[in-house]
Amino acid sequence: MLRDFSAQALFMGLLTAFVGFASSFAVVLHGLTGVGATEAQAASGLMALSVSMGLCAIVLSVATRLPVSIAWSTPGAALLASSGAVEGGFATAVGGFLVCAALIVVAGLWKPLGRMVAAIPATLANAMLAGVLIGLCFAPVKAIDFDPLLGLPIVLAWVVVGSINRLYAVPAALAAFVAVLAFGIDMPEGALAGLTDSLLPKPEFVTPSFTLAGLVGIALPLFIVTMASQNIPGIAVLKVNHYEPNPGPLFAVTGFFSLLSAPFGGHAVNLAAITAAMCAGSDAHPDPAKRYWAAINAGVFYVIFGLAAGAVTAFVSLAPPILIQAVAGLALISAFANSALNAFKEADGREAAAVTFLVTASGVSFAGISGAFWGLIAGGLMLALTRFSGKLRA
Repeated sequence: MLRDFSAQALFMGLLTAFVGFASSFAVVLHGLTGVGATEAQAASGLMALSVSMGLCAIVLSVATRLPVSIAWSTPGAALLASSGAVEGGFATAVGGFLVCAALIVVAGLWKPLGRMVAAIPATLANAMLAGVLIGLCFAPVKAIDFDPLLGLPIVLAWVVVGSINRLYAVPAALAAFVAVLAFGIDMPEGALAGLTDSLLPKPEFVTPSFTLAGLVGIALPLFIVTMASQNIPGIAVLKVNHYEPNPGPLFAVTGFFSLLSAPFGGHAVNLAAITAAMCAGSDAHPDPAKRYWAAINAGVFYVIFGLAAGAVTAFVSLAPPILIQAVAGLALISAFANSALNAFKEADGREAAAVTFLVTASGVSFAGISGAFWGLIAGGLMLALTRFSGKLRA
């Protein structure tokens, strides 16, 4: 195994972890605080997720000798941000995280559940995801409106660097955010000392609370979004690169590591999609049989980045919230564009997709259950009615 190690795989692993962490940790923090986490709990959740997905990547890549990249559920975090605080607070959200993780394990081990998820019409799943993401995608515009001198540098960095290399667009926006925070915002006295105190990892255990609102409003939508937009595409990326993974065990193991991270505030870890292509492609190593080291190295760096999550969170908290939301929104624009395109490309299901999108994007909740769930239900009913009417006309 050690003979397969290479400097090329080491560099690609570092790049994968940096891009994966830097491009979306803002989304995770915003999502966790959106469902009631304190700053300390959000930092703990970020740490738990990063460490869990790093260890998961190492375990799966060593066991399978495949470049199995792992990520946190970025769409899931965006879902949490759009859901808002739930009755019972963050403890209820953590209960939902645990149920979601258990469902992912079951989906991996029990094929009928996996087939049920796969049977959800892709148009509706994408419409729900687009509805979840659109709110955060407004944040860059709102940041410019809040203060052009603070918001514009972040957006311009994303635009300029993205026009050259899309891979580095969000890290560039993050670098601009750091520059704006360092030179454009008056830091309170003692802020740097607080950052030093945050360098040590401080996991926060949250006793979960299980409620119907947490199950239907958080667990089920989070499970559907994670499976449909992360795990299933993650398998597809590996297959495109000529690997033949067994999906069930991979899903089950990601669910197990999600179970480990949930009590400390982590919402879900899953197979990576975008960064998976980095580890599975020829840039990781000319020999496909040796690319698994790129995913192993990425896992090691994810663990290292996760241990610094407290300092990252403390630093981010020094800025107006809209600025880090702007970075998160920029990170999600590509995902929003893809999901919207896939939601509305089929004429037959376009109205149902529109209903799903609008109900989800409205941000309303009924009976304490988030709009994402109701959007999927409303769209499903609309699709069923459309197909039934079509049969009658035929």
